[in-house]
Amino acid sequence: MPLSQSELRHLMETPESHALEEALVSLKGRVAVISSFGAESAILLDEIARIDPSVPVFFLDTRRHFPETLSYRDELSDVLGLQDVRTISPAARELENRDPQDQLAAFDPDACCALRKVEPLELVLPEFDVWLTGRKRSQASTRAALPVVEPQPDGTVKLNPLAGWGPEKIEAEMRRRHLPRHPLVSKGYTSIGCAPCTRPVGDGEDGRAGRWAGLTKTECGIHRPA
Repeated sequence: MPLSQSELRHLMETPESHALEEALVSLKGRVAVISSFGAESAILLDEIARIDPSVPVFFLDTRRHFPETLSYRDELSDVLGLQDVRTISPAARELENRDPQDQLAAFDPDACCALRKVEPLELVLPEFDVWLTGRKRSQASTRAALPVVEPQPDGTVKLNPLAGWGPEKIEAEMRRRHLPRHPLVSKGYTSIGCAPCTRPVGDGEDGRAGRWAGLTKTECGIHRPA
């Protein structure tokens, strides 16, 4: 069910540095995580695992991921002791009907994202009242105004605990905690999605410049610019 007005007000009044713990403790059983197991995912997942490793973590397997991402998902889950990692995928029948040759991304990337990410996630969204994401204001200009507590039209909440974290803090914490890195980070990938739509990022480029490069598209659709 949606958060009550008092629950939402309490969450919004909680200091940013304590919002994650407050949500996991006070709303236990109503919170889940969306994780891409990408370049910076280890930080949020580590924060969660230190508080409650039983929180459900959803990974969208689009069937177009880099093999390194799938391996990293398994490695990171094991290292952090995550107890409930759930992989969700597009329906086989829908893939056959709408993208039988795996070419949809080449001519309609929005439709591809809808098929492989948005629609599968929409099936599980109603099960939880708070969704945790690893989005940060520093990642792209489209995320510059991202709030920590992001109420949704249906009364649920997206919680972005690391919204205020910048690259320097992320790097420092990755090192301090000795967290494993996504294998593609060392090859210049700062934001990692599906293989056909992701490239390494050059010096001085936006951290998400390698996603849908050359297109006006900046988001897959599961998150809207704030």
